[in-house]
Amino acid sequence: MATPFEVGDSPAGNYLAGLVAGAERDTGAAATFFREALRFDPRNQQLLERAFVAAVSNGNMREAFRFAARLVAREPTNGLAHLALGVEDMKLHQYSAARGQFTRGGASQEHDLTATLLTAWTYAGNHQTKKALEVLDKLHDQTFSIFRDYHEALIADVGNDVPAATAAFKAAYDTDKSTLRLVDAYARFLSRHDDSEEAIRIYQDFDQVVPDHPTVQAALADLKAGKMLTPIVRTPVQGAAEVLYGLGAAGGRQGDDLAALIYLRLALYLDPNNNLATLTLGDLYERLKQYEPAIDIYQSVSDSDPLRLTADIETAQSLENLGKNDEATKLLTKIVADHPGNAEALTSLGNLQRVHKQYAEAVATYTKAIALSKKPDKADWPLYYFRGIAYERQKDWPPAEADFKHALQLYPDQPLVLNYLGYSWVDKGIHLDEALLMLRRAVELRPTDGYIVDSLGWADYKLGRYDDAVKELERAVNLKPSDPVINDHLGDAYWRVGRKLEAHFQWNHARDLKPDAADLPKILQKIAHGLDAKGKPAAAETTPTKSGG
Repeated sequence: MATPFEVGDSPAGNYLAGLVAGAERDTGAAATFFREALRFDPRNQQLLERAFVAAVSNGNMREAFRFAARLVAREPTNGLAHLALGVEDMKLHQYSAARGQFTRGGASQEHDLTATLLTAWTYAGNHQTKKALEVLDKLHDQTFSIFRDYHEALIADVGNDVPAATAAFKAAYDTDKSTLRLVDAYARFLSRHDDSEEAIRIYQDFDQVVPDHPTVQAALADLKAGKMLTPIVRTPVQGAAEVLYGLGAAGGRQGDDLAALIYLRLALYLDPNNNLATLTLGDLYERLKQYEPAIDIYQSVSDSDPLRLTADIETAQSLENLGKNDEATKLLTKIVADHPGNAEALTSLGNLQRVHKQYAEAVATYTKAIALSKKPDKADWPLYYFRGIAYERQKDWPPAEADFKHALQLYPDQPLVLNYLGYSWVDKGIHLDEALLMLRRAVELRPTDGYIVDSLGWADYKLGRYDDAVKELERAVNLKPSDPVINDHLGDAYWRVGRKLEAHFQWNHARDLKPDAADLPKILQKIAHGLDAKGKPAAAETTPTKSGG
């Protein structure tokens, strides 16, 4: 899938290309360009470090380990290089050597979460369960308690210390009942120790928070069929992979993309069958708009894993983002045909149809997804919201309004719904006071969302509060300077307060930002003739025809 590219003959050019690729998180290109630059200047320490980071974040592990060895020879305190070399030793079951790498080059162990967790797993590899648990007990910081308790449970389980595992799992679960991996590990532990009933309850409680997750549904089906679930971690190597996966997932949620890439790549080197880590890595690439590698990663999820369906749905979304609409539609249509009862697949297909203005088809697809919900709850609000948009776009307002109101019943104060319904009312000139309250609340909830601020400004405009409209619409343009609708609205507001030169500037800018085909003629008319007394694009003045000779 990757787009081909060529390296140049200029070391400086390759270095600069590597910098650009790295900034864009194009890990494949960054690894290639830095490797080529390093070939011309092999003693350059900074270049060696960049080549190493690029290699490991792209999953080129042999190369990364080779660079890491060169790095620590020159810089013995390089923590990331020691981490990589420790992972290499861990994979080879050289646990003592791995421990030596993990404890070098970083902060003191009690403050270094990564080193402490991995060191504990090296002791587990040496069958020193008690020593491993003692290492974890050094993590006194409450911020790390969930990691400590979770890995104490996993290590005790691998070491067959059932009482310790039971206590640690319970402590971790009592702290956090909403993390899938922890819930799954605990329930699997219970199923292997004659408590399938409690395992089912734990999965069902999670299902109330995140409905219909494929991992949970598959586990519940197995439990109800009388099957015993296997543990997610069976070996110290998988335990170390679990450490790195957990830290990578946390880094991704906190926006530390580079650290997340590195941790997830190292996790998958240790445990290539960790499909949740694979899916998380694909999601990260998708968020970074690196859609081609995202597709490659999604397609590496094993066909037998319940997460394969999710991977295929995400693949379709990446294809759509690459502009391959036909391929995306074909894939999603097949998924829906194969899994007609899957709400996630139906929602994704409905979203694709809506984006491509197939509104009637989108309404039908969302309706099928809604029908699958036995008891609509807060999590179902997007289905009504999206279907409402599809109804509104095909100018069928009554059912659209009903869907927006129903979405707000399920999720009061949802800012996107408040914004869409409030804006629609303002645009139609109805329920203006209520609409204004909705839009002000939406802005309170999302003050940096340019589209929502624009809606409030447009409401002020419709109510004749032109000075207030200018204030809000200027803020909206600052937040979303490249949106043609917001620039067009600001032009109208400027015209109404007598700032006609600035109005023409905004309309010209809106025209250049490629507005919808339906909006362009009105913008051009305003550029040519301004607004009339009613705020409509003014008609061209005509010169009276002279009669007579």
